[in-house]
Amino acid sequence: MNLTYQGKTKDVYKMDNGDVLLKFKDDVTGENGVFDPGANTVGLTIEGAGKAGLRMTTYFFQKLIDKEIPTHFIDSNIEQSTMTVKEAKVFGKGLEVICRFKAVGSFFRRYGAYCEEGQPLDAFVEVTIKDDDRQDPPISKQALSMLAILSEAEYETLQTLTKQISQLVKEDLATKGLELYDIKLEFGRDAKTNEIILIDEISGGNMRVYKDGQYIEPLALEALLFS
Repeated sequence: MNLTYQGKTKDVYKMDNGDVLLKFKDDVTGENGVFDPGANTVGLTIEGAGKAGLRMTTYFFQKLIDKEIPTHFIDSNIEQSTMTVKEAKVFGKGLEVICRFKAVGSFFRRYGAYCEEGQPLDAFVEVTIKDDDRQDPPISKQALSMLAILSEAEYETLQTLTKQISQLVKEDLATKGLELYDIKLEFGRDAKTNEIILIDEISGGNMRVYKDGQYIEPLALEALLFS
């Protein structure tokens, strides 16, 4: 097993059988010690965040599998903070797909002259390029196609999957009295079949969730979800 990549919140290992092992860490994204799922830097370390993130990820990936939504998930070991997944190829150098139900975060910072903070959005999907030096800029369907990152047909698949997955997460959280404001997902192509699949994770570290108008931190979110 070889370490192939050290990410902000996970380390990636290539296994001898061709699968991939993800090691979840306690680091979370943010700035100046404040958690922010939309940030592209590690802002702080929260003890137990890795296991909490993996537990939530396992929970939601298993629900997606039950709905026959394609993912890279194979299995996980919560105690060891590891998840075994299928090998996947990212689009270009990596994309992030955000589904927004409320105008918060970078959406409000960009478009605050035209909206109120927290106003409802109709599952608005946007794609950003993973590029720390350029602050993960948003990119349009046409630009993605022109730059040969993915085709317009693949973009539509990405958008459809994003809405399906985000709605599933939103409805599940709602059963606990929790409201999903936005969620950040990642996709890739299955290295063997070339099918577009959900990769990475679904955890408190890549979503904003509120209860009674108050933001819920990732560890508190995990505790509420499984209470």
